[in-house]
Amino acid sequence: MMPPPPFGLLRAGRAVVRAGSRAWSSGGSSPGPISLTVRPLKSIADEPVDIQVAGLEARQAVTLRARVLTERESLFNSSGQYQADGEGRLDTSRSPSVGGDYLGVAPMGLLWTLSPSPMEEPYERLTKLNLIDSPMYVDLSVHSGHSGSDTIPGVPLVKQRIERWYSKPEVRRIKLREGNLRGCMFIPPGDGPFPGVIDLFGDDGGLTEFRACLLASRGFTTLALPYFGFEDLPRTLTDLRLEYFEEAVNYLQKYPAVKGPGIGVIGSSKGGDLALSMVTFIPQVVASVCISGCNANTTSDLYYKDIHLSSLRHDVDRIIILDSGILDMSKTFNKPKEDSIIPLEKAEGHILFVVGEDDKVWNSKLFAEEAIKRLKKHDKENYELLSYPGAGHCIDPPCSPFRFAKFKRLFGLPVLLGGEAIKHCYAQQDSWQKIQDFLRSHLC
Repeated sequence: MMPPPPFGLLRAGRAVVRAGSRAWSSGGSSPGPISLTVRPLKSIADEPVDIQVAGLEARQAVTLRARVLTERESLFNSSGQYQADGEGRLDTSRSPSVGGDYLGVAPMGLLWTLSPSPMEEPYERLTKLNLIDSPMYVDLSVHSGHSGSDTIPGVPLVKQRIERWYSKPEVRRIKLREGNLRGCMFIPPGDGPFPGVIDLFGDDGGLTEFRACLLASRGFTTLALPYFGFEDLPRTLTDLRLEYFEEAVNYLQKYPAVKGPGIGVIGSSKGGDLALSMVTFIPQVVASVCISGCNANTTSDLYYKDIHLSSLRHDVDRIIILDSGILDMSKTFNKPKEDSIIPLEKAEGHILFVVGEDDKVWNSKLFAEEAIKRLKKHDKENYELLSYPGAGHCIDPPCSPFRFAKFKRLFGLPVLLGGEAIKHCYAQQDSWQKIQDFLRSHLC
């Protein structure tokens, strides 16, 4: 793995980061002597953009701002403070931010540090509800002088709206309600068939679709599969039966737009250990991506035929309450007992572990190392590991803004996720392409 660029750190809160038919447009600029050029103006949400300003006075101090108003009318914003060069220009790929929400050269710093404005819920996640029919609009603006994200910026010198799409044109979203299964299918454009992937998230419950939609835009028929907290599925996370997930594998395997015969799974957090159980016990699963997961079954007991894996649970007495009121859960998991450990040596498919070395939900790096140790003990070589210094728990597709904490309904308080913004977002960028390469290599 290539080391992350020597960019730096984000401290908790809105703090300082040290950085080191639809057609896609090639770019655009505002009229007048000062121009804000963004290329491309329309892009898939996992793609970088190039931001340049021209027509300023030599060495002029300006603040670049980004603003997103979600479909729920929640406001997210960010800012970077810059100084133009001797010709009145700045380019975020070369010009350093000297203040605001990040410091140094960070080409995507404005998008990486988007966070809820002070009047919003402080740990809200930036989400897009309608993934197919409309983009996420990001309003970029340039303001004279240096000011912070939490101040009223005044009239901009120039502004530009860009569009961040979660789907390529002609990606299809199909709601799934078949047998016991609930969820959504995302089908890539074209005739197919395409490699098939099941997408699982953690113990927050409900249906999370954005990653499945992005995977479809990259050529995978993807099933976003909830397992509680959605429609008539159990409202809370209770004991799970792997037969539900096996039903999803069988359904996807027979789906006309799926190439087969093998199916892939990608899972985050609790979804990560489910992805490991699936590749262990369900032979049709030939590729499994475990992001920030555990080598043991967690949170709820798992049953499959005559097999029972007990659950590894948090020891609430070991929760640390930080001065900020955020819960640090990183020390609450004891060493997994043998009756909860997933017998990965039985897996014939391939496994990709993706971990952040600053994960504060649990020690996912240690869990991955323990899983690999077990595989090696049984002379298995069907694994890869991506381990990222400075990355936290929620390693999502780029350019998902960094979150240092999230609200946990179980406790009614925010939980620390860990990570440093720039290093974490680098991990998201690097791992996203490698995840796709891994899935293609074993499903195509």
